[in-house]
Amino acid sequence: MKVKKAVIWVDGASRDNPGPAAIGAVIKDGQGRLRARLSQCIGTKTNNQAEYRAVIAALEKAISLGARQVELYSDSELVVKQINGRYRVKNAALKPLYQQVKQLQSLLESFTITYIPRWQNAEADNLANAALDLAVD
Repeated sequence: MKVKKAVIWVDGASRDNPGPAAIGAVIKDGQGRLRARLSQCIGTKTNNQAEYRAVIAALEKAISLGARQVELYSDSELVVKQINGRYRVKNAALKPLYQQVKQLQSLLESFTITYIPRWQNAEADNLANAALDLAVD
């Protein structure tokens, strides 16, 4: 079943910054039904790289599910403000990740990304940390 609208919560985590890193994401359809969960290690990255990679992985998954409209929520104020054009992307390691998000965004009819406090992002945070726990143990 195809999903026209996806509502996504994402989180990236890194221990030791840079260090072992992972991503977590929850994807629901427009009616609030769970469509996918992502929880995976991504190697050694900084926290900001992990946050961007969570956005990328979630957008790729949503698009593969057929989503044309995406509402995305993240607790990374930096990533949200960069993607929304409020902050410039100065870090060389983040520029290609930013460009990848913009390319994925161009495939959608509509896209919003909104900052939320960490406590409102618990499920995505738990998924990222669960993947990290498996990798570190």
